[in-house]
Amino acid sequence: MKRIIITLVALFVICATHAQQPPKREFRGTWIHTVNNREYQKMTSEEMQQHYRNVLDSFEIAGINAVIFQVRPTADAFYVSNYEPWSRYFTGEQGKAPDPVWDPLAFLIEECHNRAMELHAWFNPYRVTCNDTEVLTEDHLYFKKPYLFLKYGKQLYFDPGHPESREFTLQVIADVVKRYDIDGVHFDDYFYPYKIRYEEFPDEESFIKYHEADGFGRFQKNDWRRNNVNILVRDLNQTIKSIKPWVKFGISPFGIWRNKDMDPAASDTQGGVTNYDDLFADIKLWVEKGWIDYNVPQLYWEIGHPRADYATLSDWWSENNFGQQLYIGQNLWVSVKAPDGTSQLHTKMKMVRENPNIHGNVWWSGYGMVRNPDGFVDSLKNEYQKYPALVPVFKHIDNIPPAPVKKLTGKNTPNGKQLRWEATPAQNEMDKAAFFCVYRFETNEPINLEDATKLQKIVRNPVYIIPQSNNTKKYKYVVTALDRLYNESKASKAVIY
Repeated sequence: MKRIIITLVALFVICATHAQQPPKREFRGTWIHTVNNREYQKMTSEEMQQHYRNVLDSFEIAGINAVIFQVRPTADAFYVSNYEPWSRYFTGEQGKAPDPVWDPLAFLIEECHNRAMELHAWFNPYRVTCNDTEVLTEDHLYFKKPYLFLKYGKQLYFDPGHPESREFTLQVIADVVKRYDIDGVHFDDYFYPYKIRYEEFPDEESFIKYHEADGFGRFQKNDWRRNNVNILVRDLNQTIKSIKPWVKFGISPFGIWRNKDMDPAASDTQGGVTNYDDLFADIKLWVEKGWIDYNVPQLYWEIGHPRADYATLSDWWSENNFGQQLYIGQNLWVSVKAPDGTSQLHTKMKMVRENPNIHGNVWWSGYGMVRNPDGFVDSLKNEYQKYPALVPVFKHIDNIPPAPVKKLTGKNTPNGKQLRWEATPAQNEMDKAAFFCVYRFETNEPINLEDATKLQKIVRNPVYIIPQSNNTKKYKYVVTALDRLYNESKASKAVIY
């Protein structure tokens, strides 16, 4: 009996230890929105750049490894664009360049990569204005091709049913993919606009003109609308991959695909907006077809919500991810303080990490994170994201790791102890080392690259400054190389230092 008890206790300890192991790979993203952000206009160029550095520093402390930056909020640009004007949310006036001129997208790419974070460029495909008081610059496409635009409510949109609208959006995004070293292209939940009560979206003219050529009957307008978005998503993925195969394409849809009363295959939710029926965005199809590389449904509700329960939706999306990458869009405020006043952060993190079909989180919002509500960042830093994590591998794009690094050495310098190494050269861009992982083990400990607690840091350059310490103890270090898609090489030869 005693032997059985001891065995059970040992088994419990082993299982508990395994359950507590931090993940080696996990997408840890956050959104930086620019739409309606008036703070930028109060800043000088230098102040805004320092602002972004401070924000990224806070993300780094929290363990974030991917930043999703809104570069096209309303058919305008937070970058030097060949197609669209400078954003009004950047300088206060659409088309007005910053003085002195600088490029927020290029700046954030460099700053993110210096911190071993990915930068995903976030575009809104259809929105042109947020209200009817916004003034368009004189050389805006609206004045050159007004037939591409529709007014709905108080806002202006590209007509999703006009082929030229789709072509223009593809050109805008392809231009960014070509000229900037982004890691991903990102859409959120804004496709066809959220419905206005008693007002029909005014696309009847395009429907009459194109529906038969597109293969739809006179009473299939909603199917035709969905097909318009399908075409954009499919063609954009092909366009991105034809330019830079390593650039991911991800979408963050509204959290409900369809409700069960509309479709037995849908989630057990009721009422309210759905992607399929209201926004004409068939996200489930895009995932199944492999037209997107990752999916981030916005599950901004609490566990126990009467109509849109977080747990129900989390399970539904995980059961319908078709083997693709799935991250959960999390509302940090609801997570740390649900409507009943309790924190659900621990339970939600546990649900994500225990579900093998879910591969990480994206937090709304980045600016909220900076404010650290209810110690949210402290919880990430000290518990959930205490150790670095690699972005999950996109094996359907590339699964070949780079060659191991060479000549790892330790050296005393005036600035302290350093490790240095050399990346193995490669001809193909996909095979080149983009980042490096530095691991530390006890001198008599076996090398286990799957143990995230041994990962000291992910760095961009082939040098690691060992943090200063009064501890004179020596450790065993190894370094691995990561390519653009975070495939990891074998370990280098170890060095005791």
